[in-house]
Amino acid sequence: MRPINIGLSEEQRQGVVDLLNQDLSDAYLLVIKTKKYHWDVVGPQFRTLHQLWDEHYEIISEAIDAYAERVRMLGGYPVGTAEGFLKHATLREHPGDLPSANDMVSRLVVDHEQVIRNLRSHVSKCSEEYGDEGTADFLTGLMEQHEEIVWMLRSFIEGETLKSSGDNESDLKVPVGV
Repeated sequence: MRPINIGLSEEQRQGVVDLLNQDLSDAYLLVIKTKKYHWDVVGPQFRTLHQLWDEHYEIISEAIDAYAERVRMLGGYPVGTAEGFLKHATLREHPGDLPSANDMVSRLVVDHEQVIRNLRSHVSKCSEEYGDEGTADFLTGLMEQHEEIVWMLRSFIEGETLKSSGDNESDLKVPVGV
């Protein structure tokens, strides 16, 4: 391979590639969980969650491709096996159980929040430790996507506290601070 001369040393690029492969692995596990919940959700929220998770699946799938391409731009190779994803990911699977719709949403909130914390840390490392502002900017955009997704998921769970004892709008219990 021809030497890469983009203002980053081999060590800097490899450090960034390692971070990106972790993020790629987390995204892959998250897309698997999202699609599994999309298939398995039941109950009165079925249609809403089924459609929402289909949208989230598409967003995360696009991010997976972007992670892999960013790794290649830096001269690295993306993780590409189930074993590799499990080895590099910070997220964990929940094999053998079928949670309720609300528990599915809660688990996805926890996972997206973990991804956001990881990305926030990786943005800093890319910029401060490795001098790669391009990847820091790339990761910031992906972090913002996860922040929007987790906001939607949290809003769904928080919406469960709205209860009506009838058709009278004054019967709705609105959480404090809303």
